[in-house]
Amino acid sequence: MSTNDPDGPGPGGATPNGPVPSQRRRRKRYFVMMGVCLLLFLLAGTVVYRWSFPAAAGMTIVAMAIPPFAAIVANRRERGDRWWDE
Repeated sequence: MSTNDPDGPGPGGATPNGPVPSQRRRRKRYFVMMGVCLLLFLLAGTVVYRWSFPAAAGMTIVAMAIPPFAAIVANRRERGDRWWDE
């Protein structure tokens, strides 16, 4: 199936009605993970450090590890994905 096929997904896996369901799931997972990352940074830097600097440093280290895993999750191929074959 080519990318110009009217019955299949277009470039990047998008259909005329929007992204395919698996792409929406990947985006949602990515944004949730990045939201957790930002929340950890904000809480560690504004609240937690007042009571425990080691806990705040630990939260920051965990937050630094999340973005690479979020990128892996966002680019993981799921069953039935066709955008990977382009």
